[in-house]
Amino acid sequence: MQQYHDAPMDLADASLVAAAEQLRLRRIFSLDRHFHAYRIDGKDSFDVNP
Repeated sequence: MQQYHDAPMDLADASLVAAAEQLRLRRIFSLDRHFHAYRIDGKDSFDVNP
């Protein structure tokens, strides 16, 4: 997240990222078009649906 330190992350996005990292999930459902900027453990991007 250091790379995107100027992009705010709201509570809903932070919750999805934290849950996905804990559960080792890559596929995320989000209508947030900026969600692709977030990374799994700071490395890989999520598969954002729809």
